[in-house]
Amino acid sequence: MREFDSIDQRLIAALTRDGRASVTTLAGLLGVARATVQTRIEKLVTSRVIRRFTIDVDSSVATNVIRAVMLIKVLGTVSRSVARSLNAMPEIISLHTTNGSWDLVAQVEVSSLPEFDQVLTAVREVEGVSSSETCLLLDTARG
Repeated sequence: MREFDSIDQRLIAALTRDGRASVTTLAGLLGVARATVQTRIEKLVTSRVIRRFTIDVDSSVATNVIRAVMLIKVLGTVSRSVARSLNAMPEIISLHTTNGSWDLVAQVEVSSLPEFDQVLTAVREVEGVSSSETCLLLDTARG
């Protein structure tokens, strides 16, 4: 695993706050050259530390997005291979290990109910997934 210095950590934090920030803006925030920022971003993307750049849209505007949280139980000791399979699905925008009855929590985003159904089926067909429970996210109460 790659070690991150303070520039990498501050760059990731700045991009988390504003994924659309320009290289020039980021260089100014970090106090480094534009070329340094560009090189660091390329390395973070290549190493898959940064997996995608996205925007966070107000749920009242984004009416064509279906969001859900999926709780997943994994058989035995295959959590890593299950996580690799789930991380390969672009509809799963985040995946977390957890404690309690469930082993993994996935956040799913799709644009239609048939696509949602396909994702649920695909997750349940991953070797090592023993069960799952999915909750649609209807509205954002606080954000």
